[in-house]
Amino acid sequence: MDEFMQNLLEKYLPEKDNLIQMLNEVQEHYGYIPIESQKGLSDYLEIPMAEIYGVVTFYSRFSLEPQGKYKISVCLGTACYVKGSQKIMDRLKERLKIEEGQTTEDGMFTIEPMRCVGACGLAPVFTVNGEVYGKATVQKLDEVLDVLLGTGTDGH
Repeated sequence: MDEFMQNLLEKYLPEKDNLIQMLNEVQEHYGYIPIESQKGLSDYLEIPMAEIYGVVTFYSRFSLEPQGKYKISVCLGTACYVKGSQKIMDRLKERLKIEEGQTTEDGMFTIEPMRCVGACGLAPVFTVNGEVYGKATVQKLDEVLDVLLGTGTDGH
């Protein structure tokens, strides 16, 4: 067990009610929930691994796989979908050469679909690390990707 996990276990009482907060800290530290951390929490909190897996997979903020530096999510909810968000998702997959839920080999980008951002008036929408880009187009996505890839101009 690494130093981060040892410090985390010392910080919390071994009570099941602390699981979510501890998972949050693991996610923030590593960028995902490694299997070793799940085992450590399982032993410390006396919670079966299956239950920890269930919690991790239930909450969308937790990930079992390392995430890219830039997490790009495209809303595929009804309002966004009707206004063309699938074209944006298709272009994103084409440009990054990965599928939904995957991370580029260089660890720079992760693509995730979303069901609703709550910004239906700005549809279609995509986000980069939580920053919302509304009234999005394939061209706007290309511009943002160019900046993130270092091949375009920022424009700010």
